[in-house]
Amino acid sequence: MSSDPVVTFEDVQAAAKRLEGVAHRTPVVTSATLNALVGAEVFVKCENFQRVGAFKFRGAYNAIAQLSPAQLARGVAAYSSGNHAQAVALACREAGASAVILMPADTPASKVAATTGYGAEVVTYDRYTQDRVALGNQLAADRGLTLIPPYEHPHVMAGQGTVALELLDEVGPLDGLVVPVGGGGLLAGSATAAKAVDPGIRVIGVEPEDGDDTKRSLEAGHRVRIPVARTIADGQAADIPGELTFSVNQRLVDDIVLVSDDEIRAAMKLAFERLKMVVEPSGATALAAVLAGRVNPRPARIGVVISGGNVDTRRFAELVAGV
Repeated sequence: MSSDPVVTFEDVQAAAKRLEGVAHRTPVVTSATLNALVGAEVFVKCENFQRVGAFKFRGAYNAIAQLSPAQLARGVAAYSSGNHAQAVALACREAGASAVILMPADTPASKVAATTGYGAEVVTYDRYTQDRVALGNQLAADRGLTLIPPYEHPHVMAGQGTVALELLDEVGPLDGLVVPVGGGGLLAGSATAAKAVDPGIRVIGVEPEDGDDTKRSLEAGHRVRIPVARTIADGQAADIPGELTFSVNQRLVDDIVLVSDDEIRAAMKLAFERLKMVVEPSGATALAAVLAGRVNPRPARIGVVISGGNVDTRRFAELVAGV
């Protein structure tokens, strides 16, 4: 087996050049109120303001931009609970390629509508009884499409790593970087970039309590499969880490911490009331971890990735009501 790394810092830097002028350089927000609550200086990287409302556009575009003309002509397939679906759909539209996306039948309607709005065809499946990886591979094979998975791809990971690259470039050295983790692509890319810039930075991934496959896997030293999580953080409901992403995270990530659905709701409410931002549940988990004191020892300067803001008004109101 090759000892070459799955994704390198040079890959992340190359992705940043491809994304220049295509992806948004998202803002970094600070708040005196947040700093006082946390007891540290917090820098919030706002990927909820990225194209399609989530960091996923970075990885999808970086991967699709490297396809051959023949592959683009045949089209692209993907599977996703929502944000990667929208990202692939938009990246394909930018590249002049067609997209077919496999999405769970219970995906929030707003995410399905956005995906079809970018021109993609949507095929649904049952996330609790069917295997999306097997279905996605079969769909791509049947139609002759190139499959761009949501995280298990070096070019996708490299694109996601530009989140950390931008953050560190803007704010300078950080003691800790806190990142949501589902399948592990954002965490793997961000850890690759962050550790290359500063080997001493602590990189912490955050999962919902019921979706702790990465935490269990890192503790066991191998990938562990869990039942599909039933959590409000639907974008983090992976049942097992990716093989490629796990190999990176096992090497570079310092810790994985867990947050409850109630803590996620509280973070969403604070982001809305104090930071004036709408954040989806999966996007709020890193902020929830910092607010709940899960990041210990607590660094003096903490980078927090808000990974997405795709939640409709009715669902948002339901989630934060009574918090």
